[in-house]
Amino acid sequence: MEKETFGEYIRRLREAQDMPLRRLAALLDIDQSTLSKIETNQRQPTRDMVPVLAKVFKLDEKELSVKFLAERILYYVQDEENGLEALKLAEESIAYKKPAKKKSRS
Repeated sequence: MEKETFGEYIRRLREAQDMPLRRLAALLDIDQSTLSKIETNQRQPTRDMVPVLAKVFKLDEKELSVKFLAERILYYVQDEENGLEALKLAEESIAYKKPAKKKSRS
């Protein structure tokens, strides 16, 4: 089973609300052809679109942001021979650099 892309997800949400392409494009402040290309995976969406899309479709912005970032990462590493190893190293680096949570004083 192939996973739905971010663009396909946006198209599905838009169509579920019977929203014309031109209306969502206007809300995103882009032209219709750009949105069409995003929905058909010919172009990548921008990070600035995430909060607008979350508001328009009444979605959790954090969840939508995670979906956006996951696809962005995939876009950069999918054709790399060592992509999976790079992802694992990045995950380890993030865990290492993450600040420790402060213990609460009772």
